[in-house]
Amino acid sequence: MLEVKHISFSWGRSPLLEDVSFTVTPGETVALVGANGAGKTTLLRILAGACLPSAGTVVADAVDMLLSPLRYRRLLGYLPESAAVEPGMTVKDYLKYRANLKGEVQKKIRHRVLEAMELCGLSARANTRADCLSQGLRKRVALAEAILLRPRFLFLDDLLAGLDAEMRLSVGRILKSVSSFAATIISGHELDELESIATKFLVLKGGRLQIANTADDVRNLFAGKAGEEVVA
Repeated sequence: MLEVKHISFSWGRSPLLEDVSFTVTPGETVALVGANGAGKTTLLRILAGACLPSAGTVVADAVDMLLSPLRYRRLLGYLPESAAVEPGMTVKDYLKYRANLKGEVQKKIRHRVLEAMELCGLSARANTRADCLSQGLRKRVALAEAILLRPRFLFLDDLLAGLDAEMRLSVGRILKSVSSFAATIISGHELDELESIATKFLVLKGGRLQIANTADDVRNLFAGKAGEEVVA
């Protein structure tokens, strides 16, 4: 289980996240929604150990992010909003390279790469240069890299942005398969992109978190708020 405990974060004197607490259980796919600037990327960066909170902590399977940061990060897969593949490398070689950097033992790397490519529908592209693929396929490569070591928890920042309807459906099927070994939090600001994927929703508004069980609950939270992109 992932336990987020009273997380706050300030940028200068401006509070961006205030007393955020929630839990994510095994197998869940959780949509983190909110308008641009709501704090989604900051929260995912904190969960991924890429930056420290001003207050609070995160515990993954009883491992505290602040007390045991290396053990904590070994449980995670993270795909940042600006994820990019290494130029000039084939899909297979790029994933081997990333598995090495992540510290996987040599005898397991081939299996990890083949499994990640199969899960993400990339086996037929194994020998294609990753930077020559379409935007949608490059995102699949980035997702394959995030799940390489079969993480217990997977954090995906705006993965669906810019993808067409067919590619979003494809990614949804991938995340359903991934849920067999990882609990996932995926952020976005377009609710329609996420409602077919998520099992529950976390809504950030003004730095504070509200939990919703359905997409309609999210829409009700934003009812009458003109310009809130999350209800698009």
